Amino acid sequence: MFFVNLTLRSVLQDPGRLDAYVAKRLNPELGLDPLLLDSQPLAWHREIAKRLAGAGLAASVHLPFFDLQPGSVDPLVLAAARTRLRQAMDTAVIYQPRHLVAHAAYDRFLYIHSYQHWRDRAAQTFSMALAGWPEHPPLFLENTHETNPIHVAGLAEALAELSPGLVRTGLCFDVGHWYSFGEGHGKDHLADWLDVFAPHLGHLHLHDNDGAFDHHLGLGQGTIPWESLFGHLAKRALTPTVTFEPHTPSDIGHTLAFVAAHPNWFAPLGVMV
Repeated sequence: MFFVNLTLRSVLQDPGRLDAYVAKRLNPELGLDPLLLDSQPLAWHREIAKRLAGAGLAASVHLPFFDLQPGSVDPLVLAAARTRLRQAMDTAVIYQPRHLVAHAAYDRFLYIHSYQHWRDRAAQTFSMALAGWPEHPPLFLENTHETNPIHVAGLAEALAELSPGLVRTGLCFDVGHWYSFGEGHGKDHLADWLDVFAPHLGHLHLHDNDGAFDHHLGLGQGTIPWESLFGHLAKRALTPTVTFEPHTPSDIGHTLAFVAAHPNWFAPLGVMV
């Protein structure tokens, strides 16, 4: 099984997007955003969930991230982030997702000298968000603009330590973010990132770019070293689940063709087309 990103805002704007996923039997990773959460009633989400369940599709949920600061030092900003994430959880549960994804959102420019305090506040934020859903699926914390993997892995460890036995959490390695925002294109430090992420790695976000920006292209349309990635995963016996994150229908097609052309890479992860 694998997932393909699908923002719920795009479904609201064009219901045909959901029809296409149903027709192609693509399990969506549903993106929530704050404006959608405020504008659409829970009944709208229940209808989408009913449609997916009726089609026999599984779903995952990407929690909102715009302007969210889960480890903010400002009490008002921190309270807003916690309120928004709790609201998102109340919506996510409707979809009975296989997993959740959230951005760690560490800002090195703000918290380079106070990482541990940031980490502890952010861990508390995610713990509070999950507290109302004792049987929640795994939560995977994702790298975005971080240039050091320990900043994301450390948050996952702090969250697990904060609520042992209750919080099921791990890491989502976004390869496109690593390659562009994380300076992977220039520094070629994929092995270093995977060494840090390996103990907690549960999920992958896969899309392509040329290193200059986070373009979210189809796999094979950029310069990410895919052979190296899958070699490192195999060497470490890592078999995370997968979400493909190209942003256009055309790039989704390129991605599925890329998967079909490299079954030896994807089959060990349970991904087949």
